[in-house]
Amino acid sequence: MTEQLLPIGPADIDAAARVIAPYAIRTPLLSFPVLNERVGAKVFLKPEMLQRTGSFKFRGAFNKVFSIPQDKRAGGGVVAFSSGNHAQGVAAAAKILDMQATIVMPADAPLSKRERTKSYGAEVVLYDRDKDDREAISRGIAEKRGATLVRPYDDPFVIAGQGTAGREIAEDMATLGLSPDIVVAPASGGGLIAGVATAVKARYPLAEIVVAEPEAFDDHGISLSAGHREPHPPAGRTICDALMALIPGEMTFAINSKLLARGVTASDKEVGAAVAFAYRELKLVVEPGGAVGLAALLAGRLDVAGKNVVIVLSGGNVDADLFAELVA
Repeated sequence: MTEQLLPIGPADIDAAARVIAPYAIRTPLLSFPVLNERVGAKVFLKPEMLQRTGSFKFRGAFNKVFSIPQDKRAGGGVVAFSSGNHAQGVAAAAKILDMQATIVMPADAPLSKRERTKSYGAEVVLYDRDKDDREAISRGIAEKRGATLVRPYDDPFVIAGQGTAGREIAEDMATLGLSPDIVVAPASGGGLIAGVATAVKARYPLAEIVVAEPEAFDDHGISLSAGHREPHPPAGRTICDALMALIPGEMTFAINSKLLARGVTASDKEVGAAVAFAYRELKLVVEPGGAVGLAALLAGRLDVAGKNVVIVLSGGNVDADLFAELVA
């Protein structure tokens, strides 16, 4: 499949970078001797918890909301469904662009994420994760109010916006005079890893792009092995509340099936240990879903000896009580 047949290409990410530049934070690449020595590699962390709203989601949300024509921004504004990080990204983007935002969130989403979403001026509509169809609820609200539905991952503007993180990784590694051997990012619907893969592979075609997921929620890993989209088996809950999508997105998997090397997993215990390691040793606050790539690295799931490795820490919006429990 050629680049033109994929949902987005590097030019779309370049365009997104221009759109978000005045509003988003360009997060750095961080390297720590204690981590490098522990795993025997040069590891660079992309700390997206330092991004506006505390996660990478602001990138794609703003790029999408900004793409809405001026004559369609009034009235109902935008509607999104999210467990929290996309919610905050859309709410913040809408506030910047003076638009109304309505966010459909699971009732069991961390309180901190719900309250932060409201703090941006958004209306929050709660649903039961086990019984309700969040997308159907969101579509109904959008149709009733004449609003634009902002999907969390299966949208070319969203994927391109997330890809700006990968573009920054490629540029910063080039500035350091290094080539990334392995780039790891987490996935729920797959928008972040699809955008990162598109940007990194454009500049470093030999780089291996690896998706990290919670154990038993590895629908991307399962789908990559099968060669087509497959859901993960019913698995209850994980502390990685941001990574509980049942199946990869159609648009995102069209990209990921071509560009990703493989998937890795980490258990909740390993993720918790990674959150604690990041806090104690690196002085970084990472939410469980944002730490799953680091967890897989620390658990030895990646062959990194002597290599240049980039790990995306995708967010830091962790519930205070859970964080205290994990780092205790």
